[in-house]
Amino acid sequence: MSERDRIVIVGGGIAGQAVAEALRERDPDVAITLVCGEDALPYDRIRLSEILVDGSDAATLALRPEEWFADHDVEVLLGRWVEGGDLDAGTLVLDGAEELTFDKLVLATGSQPLLPPIPGIGLPGVHPFRDPADCEAIRQSATTATHAAVIGGGLLGLEAARGIAAQGCDVTVIHLVDRLMERQLDPVSAAMLEPSLADLNIKVRLESATQAITGGDRARGLQFKDGSSMDADLVVVSIGIRPEKTLANTLGLATNRGIVVADSMRTSHPRVWSVGECAEHAGMVYGLVAPILEQARVAADTLLDRSAAYTGSILSAKLKVAGIDLVTVGEADGETSAVVSDAAARTYRKLSVRDGRAVGAILLGDVRGAEALMAAVRAAEEVTDPLDALAAASAAGPADLPDEAQICNCNGVCKGDLVAAVEVDGCTTPREVMSRTRAGTGCGSCKPAVIDIVAMAAGGLNEEPAYLCACRKQTRDELADQIRSQGLQSVSEVSQCCGTGRDCGACKPALAYLVSEVNDNRHREERHARYINDRVHANIQKDGTFSVVPKMRGGVTTPSELRRIADVAEKYEIPLVKVTGGQRIDLLGVTKEDLPKVWRDLDMPSGFAYAKAVRTVKTCVGEQHCRFGLGDSMGFGVEIEKAWEGLHTPAKVKAGVSGCPRNCAEATIKDIGIVAVEGGWQVRIGGAAGASVREADILDTVETKAEAMRLSTTFLQYYRENADYKERTYDFVPRIGLDEIKRIVTDETIGAALRERFRLAKAATVDPWLERDDPYHPRQFTDLDQQPEDDGPPTPVVVGPPEEARR
Repeated sequence: MSERDRIVIVGGGIAGQAVAEALRERDPDVAITLVCGEDALPYDRIRLSEILVDGSDAATLALRPEEWFADHDVEVLLGRWVEGGDLDAGTLVLDGAEELTFDKLVLATGSQPLLPPIPGIGLPGVHPFRDPADCEAIRQSATTATHAAVIGGGLLGLEAARGIAAQGCDVTVIHLVDRLMERQLDPVSAAMLEPSLADLNIKVRLESATQAITGGDRARGLQFKDGSSMDADLVVVSIGIRPEKTLANTLGLATNRGIVVADSMRTSHPRVWSVGECAEHAGMVYGLVAPILEQARVAADTLLDRSAAYTGSILSAKLKVAGIDLVTVGEADGETSAVVSDAAARTYRKLSVRDGRAVGAILLGDVRGAEALMAAVRAAEEVTDPLDALAAASAAGPADLPDEAQICNCNGVCKGDLVAAVEVDGCTTPREVMSRTRAGTGCGSCKPAVIDIVAMAAGGLNEEPAYLCACRKQTRDELADQIRSQGLQSVSEVSQCCGTGRDCGACKPALAYLVSEVNDNRHREERHARYINDRVHANIQKDGTFSVVPKMRGGVTTPSELRRIADVAEKYEIPLVKVTGGQRIDLLGVTKEDLPKVWRDLDMPSGFAYAKAVRTVKTCVGEQHCRFGLGDSMGFGVEIEKAWEGLHTPAKVKAGVSGCPRNCAEATIKDIGIVAVEGGWQVRIGGAAGASVREADILDTVETKAEAMRLSTTFLQYYRENADYKERTYDFVPRIGLDEIKRIVTDETIGAALRERFRLAKAATVDPWLERDDPYHPRQFTDLDQQPEDDGPPTPVVVGPPEEARR
């Protein structure tokens, strides 16, 4: 192709993105335009079940950050529809008016959910399971529904059922045939799967043909062809996909079930290719990601006039339901097979053979050797003794796998790709390899195998560098130096200057913290780089609602505050009011749109319970009320909380002040704890009381509250400036060393500089709940925004201490 010939890709899903990436890997010059019908950049639809279960921000599904497209010269048109065109002339019509020219065209239009033509299918309460909006609608419905039904017992249907059950809603899977996942499982393994689903509160109804969805104003139940019925006020339909071929038909391309393509992925028109769920190759339409990635690589080669052929894919699947390990590949049955089964343990391992070659495998409950069996089936390896082959696979290590063995199904990464990342590209750790190949960045289930293969290729595991941005091998300290030396004020400025976050985008929240910390909170805030909790200043819950924890300094409150909390809970019908372990009151179940109104009516400051920040200071009643008290723990706790509140930190910081060594405020297992002792105050750091318990180390014992405040504040700022993102103090203190920390925070010159930077940062803090009246963005409290928001106005730059005072 000539230097700037244009390839237009219609469809912004996994297939379209895969073609764009494969093209750019092969040709740095060809012009690429990606037309996306949705308003969001391409995202990983395969991981929808994750956000259905836990309510994660849909933005986390993004395949690449916005900067990636600019860096790789890929033009993206969001929210645009191709309605027709002239293939011979090389023109397309966008949104009924605008003309877009192309030299070669790729249709990656994906599919639509298959909805049965039955009465009631359009009623409110009936949802497909296809995009983030569906997930949000299903989650919201599941919180109030009495009983849910999922029509379809295939892979996605079971994942949808798990997401509903995770919200505490009763759910039944309705399936037409006599066993679940009949395309992947045989009768025995399918029957063994049912009790595992029952353990997750998922019921199953087999051989049931849904005749109608009943209800007048909304879905109320299901009517079956055998005359029976069941109640269901939430219905999710997941019975398959329908290839989206509307545009192909309009353009006059040959279609059958999908858009007909040859081995080159070329359609019936010489200038047009098709890839993904919309494409039909040799009578097959593939709805799984691995075949799509294989097709994309072939299409990229043939688009660039290179020789390549797609000959079909061996299907494999992995059920993404927590607590159930299930991997299938190829055919469920063959002429002969070897089975190792343990009904009590619910494990089932099967290798199927036809004509003396491996054709399929089922692994349930025990997935050892999954990669080896997948490789054997895909290569149609000769098998003389199926039982021996099944046993050998379970013992196979990284060295035993062929280079073609697929390790990461989500991103189509083989063992050879991982080895090449080490031997050719110079990666030395699993994290570097995962960043380069994207293995392990989907569902994450392949990470152990990736680590083993990297260790084999590298001759052992090297110590993982604490990269803030693994893709660019950039550490926190290196980036902090760049931010300071070049006066960078925002995430986008650092990204533009250093390339940070432009490849996968996963490091942007860490970068957002670093930019604010280095600039003493006098930075340009770009909210799209933050997690959802930090964008709306509340903690998202499993059901998509939010938790509101107002500030109660030191656990001390007033009758007026308690009255307001009670009034707000009743007014907004908040379903749960709970006293927290940190001596505060948590209002759980607040909808996103109600957050500003709740904050306004509470008229209390944020308790920062959602953020990586200084949270609460737990106190006992101290010497004022307790006969054992040696110090004013309540007053000191309130003083500390006022001094520290509003400051973001690398990870959450919990503090406590105990009025005597009896330690009723549990100060000795806090990130920062202060204990009143005879003659003064003992300052402790690095405590933990979570999954593992760590007694806080004694930093020093001092005579006065002022000294304890100065010492603990100095440590807090040192931690803010030097800890890795998400590194709690109980990891930070042992990493740096208690002696070194003592040396630094007790050095008066260093300590004074640390406290001055603390003062500057604290002076720039504001109560985030004031955004109730002045939102950062008009959509801030109306939807789970997936798009980068417009940058707010730059915060005025305030000159801080001289550079020599910086660390």
